[in-house]
Amino acid sequence: MRTLSLFARPQLDDYPLATPERRQEIEKEIWDIYGREHAVMVLDMSGFSLLTQRHGIIFYLSMVRRMHKAVAPITANNGGRVVKFEADNAFAVFDSVLQAVKAAKEIHAFFAAENHPERVRVSIGIDYGKVLMVDDIDVFGSPVNRASKLGEDIAEADETLITSEAFALIPESAGISGKHTPMTISGIEIEVISL
Repeated sequence: MRTLSLFARPQLDDYPLATPERRQEIEKEIWDIYGREHAVMVLDMSGFSLLTQRHGIIFYLSMVRRMHKAVAPITANNGGRVVKFEADNAFAVFDSVLQAVKAAKEIHAFFAAENHPERVRVSIGIDYGKVLMVDDIDVFGSPVNRASKLGEDIAEADETLITSEAFALIPESAGISGKHTPMTISGIEIEVISL
């Protein structure tokens, strides 16, 4: 199994027992190497339990494959890239929040128009901020955590939730609107917008 280069760094072993000053140095070293600013989009397929009970796991896995084949090109066509697929989730990054929102809208539209016995339905979360991009195959940071919570735990099927901070980065000229809702995520109160 391949280890991400971040986890091979001795600084992570030293960090827990380091002085506060050394911890700051370690953090700066790691952020200097891996730190990037991105819009993060996390997508989760809906209906796993019901669909696997109704049709079996192989049928559901075929739906996951359909999701993979649709999400990667839609993401790329909107200026982003899928960092990784994990089971029925997709983690993607974009330079701008508007790109992520356009991709999310296109993904929902694609699956709504799809002609299959069981329609793929997804929920999506979007946030923006500084993340650790590791070896172009994984991404870590608060924006990833918040987008994951929104996309996997809170958003309904066919819904996109975006943090108000990320939403504020969308130019007004884009004409994107949504419903503002305060909520608590892991004990932290934030405002999200449902698109």
